[in-house]
Amino acid sequence: MSGGKPGKIEKHFSDMNSFSVDSPEGAASPTAPAEVTAPIASSSVSTPAVDRRERGVTPRVVVFSLIMAVAFGYILPVIDFKLHNTFLGAQHLPPGAVGTLIFLLVVANPLLGLIARKWRLSRNEALTVYITTLFSSLLTGHGAETQLITNLIAPFYFATRENAWLSSLEPYVAPWMTPAMWSDGGKYGPIGRAAVEGWYVGLPAGAPIPWGAWLVPLGLWMIFTLTSYFMLACLSVILRAQWAEREALAFPLLRLPLEMTRDLDEGTRAPGHRHEESFWRNRVLWIGVAIPFTIQSLNGLNFYFPDVPRVPLDINAGLLFTEAPWNQIGWFPMILFPMVIGVTYLLSSEVSFSLWFFYFLMKAQYMAASMMGYPSGTLAQNGALYPEKLITGYQTWGAFLMYVALIGWTGREHYNYVVKRAFRRVKAREDEKNEMFSYPVAFWGFCLSWLVMFAFTVAGGVRWDVALALWVTYVVGCIALTRVAVEGGLLSLQHQTAPLGMVARLFDSGPSRWLTADAGIAPAAIFQTGFVVHTRSFLLPSFLHGLKLARDRNIAIKPLGWLIASVILVSFVVSWTTCVRLGYENGGLQFNNQYWKHGNGDWAMNFVRVVESAPQNLAWVNWLCLSFGAVMTWGIVWMRGHYAWFPLHPVGYLMWGNYPSAIFWLSIFTGWLCKVVITRYGGPDAYRKIMPLFLGLILGDVAMMLFWLGIDGWQGRTMHQLLPG
Repeated sequence: MSGGKPGKIEKHFSDMNSFSVDSPEGAASPTAPAEVTAPIASSSVSTPAVDRRERGVTPRVVVFSLIMAVAFGYILPVIDFKLHNTFLGAQHLPPGAVGTLIFLLVVANPLLGLIARKWRLSRNEALTVYITTLFSSLLTGHGAETQLITNLIAPFYFATRENAWLSSLEPYVAPWMTPAMWSDGGKYGPIGRAAVEGWYVGLPAGAPIPWGAWLVPLGLWMIFTLTSYFMLACLSVILRAQWAEREALAFPLLRLPLEMTRDLDEGTRAPGHRHEESFWRNRVLWIGVAIPFTIQSLNGLNFYFPDVPRVPLDINAGLLFTEAPWNQIGWFPMILFPMVIGVTYLLSSEVSFSLWFFYFLMKAQYMAASMMGYPSGTLAQNGALYPEKLITGYQTWGAFLMYVALIGWTGREHYNYVVKRAFRRVKAREDEKNEMFSYPVAFWGFCLSWLVMFAFTVAGGVRWDVALALWVTYVVGCIALTRVAVEGGLLSLQHQTAPLGMVARLFDSGPSRWLTADAGIAPAAIFQTGFVVHTRSFLLPSFLHGLKLARDRNIAIKPLGWLIASVILVSFVVSWTTCVRLGYENGGLQFNNQYWKHGNGDWAMNFVRVVESAPQNLAWVNWLCLSFGAVMTWGIVWMRGHYAWFPLHPVGYLMWGNYPSAIFWLSIFTGWLCKVVITRYGGPDAYRKIMPLFLGLILGDVAMMLFWLGIDGWQGRTMHQLLPG
């Protein structure tokens, strides 16, 4: 922040309650003196001495990380799309990465220790593997850019004379964008038709995969997607120092891997550093592990043998509300996820309270709008596929835009320095050597990558102003959702709105005159559906988490950057080619993941239909909701800066109307209630002593996910999910 006394807005961002995970004590938030929190802060807080010779990126770590990249690149598409069982990725504390860490600590390290103690993995080596598997487990499965594979062919396969999708696609979509059109001179001809239908129905035994139809479209989309990853990597370098050090954000999702590897620090502690109880020998931890182990064992057995009693963890309470205005609540799931309860205990109470409170406030708005006379069909959506949501969607994007603006304003001194470094107006500071890229490389890399994505979109048939709106909102959404991860620890990050539909209906009350066929609405819908709408596994949080761990643990950042790039490339290529092969070898229509095999394409084309039809609301109402969301966010931040007692945090408002809040609210409420009761009646000591139990909930839940995935794969069972699907 700029010199002088910080303003009230800055105070909201600087008063993050946090302390170092490696520090045995911790410090309470200045805004909540009685609060005890579990996030981690910057490396400025004293941490155990790290052996400077141990930098994490060793030859065996490189080999193992690349092996896991290949394994996840093949296994996750099979699990997520073909079988639709529990996802190993699709969230920002991915079971695949945590499971890999469990394997290293519980199986690999003891075996290596039997050979020779010096062969055991160090803490930095284990954490480096965890960092790399964050990427290989997220970018290969559900919610990642692999959804583009079916997005390119589903509109053609499911096109009929009645829906007239081909008339929206053929004249406006560039042929190189899809294998359906590339081989037939820009038409959906016999070669493209065979490629598309062969993927959905499967090829005859011995028939070759039509790679010729896929080669150019798949290669160009791979280049485009890798460019987007590089853009996010550059953005993470620009944001890291401000978020991790100057604002000392919580990064709660890093607590578990750091605690799991704490015992590996033996022998590297500074003289006189307080000895801590072994993480793995803590009895309270194993009580926590036993809870999900017992519940998920019974429920898993019930899945195979219905006579075994089941522990109910979910109910759709919305079915209980049948009378107006209560019936406007709609879908109201009540589900307990042990993993989410465990993570919520690590959050500050104001964050966890806000995450469930705003969800209820959203439902209350639906009821209030119904009582004011709004037709129920306009409350949650407009049209068949939610191009935007009248009440929640516009408010959410108003909150996104305002919060990102406040983030920029708060960090203006740092971001101004980055820009000045990019134009060589100031010299590099000493700490810049510890960044993955220099600030000039990060700044220009971000700008050039964004311009490449913009040019690619225009070349695909999208008008320049539509492309501009698409990728500006993409960056804004990425920053806002990543802020939710590093402040609020929410596992799944989705906004599930179509920003182009939102912009179109800010301009027009009837059929859009801005987003039309001539403006490239069809190719824009393909880009939007592939990258912007379903952001469950986008990589910016992984970059921030990886850089935070590397900085605090003194992991060699330059070699780590090259290793991450290699892991991304390997897992990316393997997963995309696996997705193509799976369809031709098994028949895509047989896959259990309905959204992936055709929902993507349906979404894009129904978006076109809805935007081109008359909406059910007025443009001024949309502007009102957007403005209200922005003002509401500014007001929350202002109140937090002025009054220490104010209980709300803006991350709850950012996520209030989205799928993660709906599916997780009861688990978040349970974790919040446990923490409030424990800290109120037991104080900080009780909070710290009981924390291993909640970490055990996470570990036990992940262990049972891995166990049942193995059993399901052995037995060939599908649709068995221990996390939201």
